[in-house]
Amino acid sequence: MIIDESIIKFIQNQKCASISCLNNKNKPYAFNCFFAFNSEDALLYFKSSKDADHFKWIKKKPFVSGTILPDTLNTLFIQGIQFDGELLADEHPQSKGNSLFYYKNNPLGIAIPGDILTLRIDKIKFTDFGNGIWKKHIWNRSN
Repeated sequence: MIIDESIIKFIQNQKCASISCLNNKNKPYAFNCFFAFNSEDALLYFKSSKDADHFKWIKKKPFVSGTILPDTLNTLFIQGIQFDGELLADEHPQSKGNSLFYYKNNPLGIAIPGDILTLRIDKIKFTDFGNGIWKKHIWNRSN
């Protein structure tokens, strides 16, 4: 399950993701969140309040998709991630230690109430036009 180093480097240099889930009427709903990325296990940790609508929806329908863009956009050097995955239950073995990992990468997040959630990424597509050469890097958990 080795992820291309260019994908890892890009994701680790970003702070915010946009995640889409299905609401209670089966319509798409997107939200933004700060995240921490565990490249070894392809896990994305993010924080959410139990009162947030998306928290309730994602717990019931855990399959999601999302994007990660550079914190600062440069239209001459287009880069971005598209991903899909599944929210893991709090009891899942890969969810253990998610708070420690998240707060190590987002120490100010400790002051914000909420729970740390674990998203298992199953597919990543990295579009990279960073060096003037158009590249697409694809990673699948199943490969």
